[in-house]
Amino acid sequence: MSSDRIKYTARRIALLRGHFIHHDRFEPLEARFSLLIEKPLADCEARQTSEAHGLALSGPSGAGKTSAMVQLMVRSRKWLERSGHEDFSIVSIRVPAPATLKFVGQTLLRALGYQISSERQAWYIWDLVRHHLKERKVLFVHLDEAQDLASRGTRHELNSVASMLKTLMTDPEWPVGIILSGTPELEDILNHDPQLARRMDTVHFESLSSVAHANDVLDLIESYCRKAELAPGPDSLELAHGERLIHAAANQFGLVIELIIAAVEQAYLARAPQLTRAHFAHAYHLRTSCDDTFNPFIIPDYVRIDARQVFTREKR
Repeated sequence: MSSDRIKYTARRIALLRGHFIHHDRFEPLEARFSLLIEKPLADCEARQTSEAHGLALSGPSGAGKTSAMVQLMVRSRKWLERSGHEDFSIVSIRVPAPATLKFVGQTLLRALGYQISSERQAWYIWDLVRHHLKERKVLFVHLDEAQDLASRGTRHELNSVASMLKTLMTDPEWPVGIILSGTPELEDILNHDPQLARRMDTVHFESLSSVAHANDVLDLIESYCRKAELAPGPDSLELAHGERLIHAAANQFGLVIELIIAAVEQAYLARAPQLTRAHFAHAYHLRTSCDDTFNPFIIPDYVRIDARQVFTREKR
């Protein structure tokens, strides 16, 4: 395979990964946040302050939460610029490891453009966080992988996390909305503190169902084929293929997208004019190193396969 073909494929796939397909589960998320962002702007225009509210997005790993939140942040920042509110901002970080309050505060300060010594105590760091949130006119702070905030699961830790989030949202000088996204474990943080929970709108990304969503997945394949300038092969648009793809992605929307893009990559490398089931089978093999007897795009009884497993092979 020529280096030119590899370079061409890499560039096309990079563009494809940056392409966001608008889907049904994104609409309620965007609608809720659009209302949330209008409230602090209205307060600023009225020269008043009120407690901020937030949004929590939960879902299984691979459900597409991170991609949805990235798109939501990008669209919201562009909307602020277009609407003449470019002096306001939204800050997004991934919860670091270890997810201590001190380390989270340091990470947030760096995102705000401020470096601080690790020798400082947590209370001092969070005082600085609140100061710089006000100076930067930050309306919302987004914490991705937010379930790690309570990774140890102790009551003391949950109390500290909930208290920190409420403090930001109820700051009398500059209340800041909190956006949390993560696996269902983040729901434990909200359920631990009813005062925090009542300040949050909640959205949950459910797992896909082969029965209910197979046709939707076929629509996704067609959309990505148009973007990739490939013809969808007849076998890739069969209802059974959509069901196989959902199973291969462990019923998770985000993993469905990853497998479609991985299959397109194999089509590019093979210089194929069509995207076929064989490309999906090859892409799945490269992800899992499984035998063909454990490849859901090849065998008839694919439902017996645990799609979360890798290196699956027959015992010899």
